[in-house]
Amino acid sequence: MKGDRVEVVVDAGGDTRTYEVAATRAGRRVDVAHGRGLVEVTEVTRGGTAVRTARFMAARVIALVEHPAPRHTAEDDDETVTPLRVTA
Repeated sequence: MKGDRVEVVVDAGGDTRTYEVAATRAGRRVDVAHGRGLVEVTEVTRGGTAVRTARFMAARVIALVEHPAPRHTAEDDDETVTPLRVTA
């Protein structure tokens, strides 16, 4: 979904670098795959075609953070939700 993004923090030999792959258009999503020493982050269309791909050595990846796009925005007429109270 547009707005989905993944941040990858990589060890660059005494320094760290941060890379970001984001779904840039409506209908696209960001997929993460890992295996055989690689981490692959791909922006994919609805039909499954890869638009852009970033590959990193798994041994160098320090952090991989997925930021999903907000799925619902509150409308003016939405009711407020009352939290449940736990009794003793």
